[in-house]
Amino acid sequence: MASLTQSNSTVKNTSTKLTWRQAIPLFCLAFAAFVFNSSEFMPMALLSDIAASFDVTESQAGLMISLYAWTVMLLSLPLMIAGSHLNFRNLLFVVIAVFFAGQVSSVLATTFVALTAARLLVAAAHAVFWSIVTPIATRIVDKKHVPLATSIIVGSSSVATILGLPLGRSIGIVLGWRATFLFIACAALFILIALVAFLPHMEKTEPFSLHMVPTLAHNRHLIVVYGVTILVATGYYMGYSYIEPFLAQVGGMSDNSITLALSVFGCAGILGSALFARPAHLSNEMRIGLPCNAICCSLLLMAPAAHTFFGIYGVCILWGVGASFFNAAMQDIIIKRTTPECTATAMSIFSGLFNMGIGIGTWMGGAVIDTIGIGWVGFAGSSFVLVGLGSVALGAQLCFGHLQLRAVHN
Repeated sequence: MASLTQSNSTVKNTSTKLTWRQAIPLFCLAFAAFVFNSSEFMPMALLSDIAASFDVTESQAGLMISLYAWTVMLLSLPLMIAGSHLNFRNLLFVVIAVFFAGQVSSVLATTFVALTAARLLVAAAHAVFWSIVTPIATRIVDKKHVPLATSIIVGSSSVATILGLPLGRSIGIVLGWRATFLFIACAALFILIALVAFLPHMEKTEPFSLHMVPTLAHNRHLIVVYGVTILVATGYYMGYSYIEPFLAQVGGMSDNSITLALSVFGCAGILGSALFARPAHLSNEMRIGLPCNAICCSLLLMAPAAHTFFGIYGVCILWGVGASFFNAAMQDIIIKRTTPECTATAMSIFSGLFNMGIGIGTWMGGAVIDTIGIGWVGFAGSSFVLVGLGSVALGAQLCFGHLQLRAVHN
């Protein structure tokens, strides 16, 4: 990662340095990504307490998580089209304000239905946020720092798995689950104030309309990316959605060991995003193929490695690196292969399809568990990732030119 060296309140503008005017809003965006990602999965860590508060079962409370993912999937594109009439700076402010309102509504919810509605409001903000945060981050830096900006945003999601969920869980245990949502609301308010102060003005692009959809539909690079994303996300979440019970039941691990394994997974995610940011001369074929292979191998090795200490932690490291690198690579291709007025909408489709994969993978993983047992979720998930790898190879021949991707010349 590029280092930041202060000199007269600025960073020297060399080939390896960011200016403070770039760095401050970039790291504000990274903190926002950390908070949004922590908020998305926070109910998983508080599910039992939430269920007890409203006298519902844990499976009923879990519907709130499923509805969240499907809401993001369904609303990503229409909300992004509606929001494209604003410039990215103002749209981001609206999104964070809606996110804040959803968190406050969660704190004040008196019924489970009201809490679910509040979570869906958060999901609406989520649907737009992940469509614009990476494009914004890449616009506030110069071109040579675009991979760094992308990796910082992606890496912040990995940090959320290490610090966000344990922190939220700890607050919930000590002060109650409502305090966790209140903490998130306060963080969102702080982010909004910081971005109003430091995020630079951005030129408004042409609003996206449905008439532009054929432009995206005929973009073969996007079609390949979207197809691979659905397949890899489906296979990924067939395993990852059930990693905690898998480690307990198949690996026989204690609660503390499982927590440590998940933390190792998150740390590996940071490593993956850092590797993507390095100015190494990796071909784009390797940037896509390597993470897909890492995810596939991790899923295949889940069961064989579950019975050894070094085996399961090795799988978590490989998996975390691959997952983070994959996410960064997909977003990088979308940004490079779309025009400015289409980038955010293309990203919203990516976010929606990724959440589709989450929903399908979680559902199919549950079906595998109910039929042949939890020990098989990794093997089943790897089959989807293998098909995704085949799609990458096919895409290389059809449109990538062996994946030697080049930025669009505007």
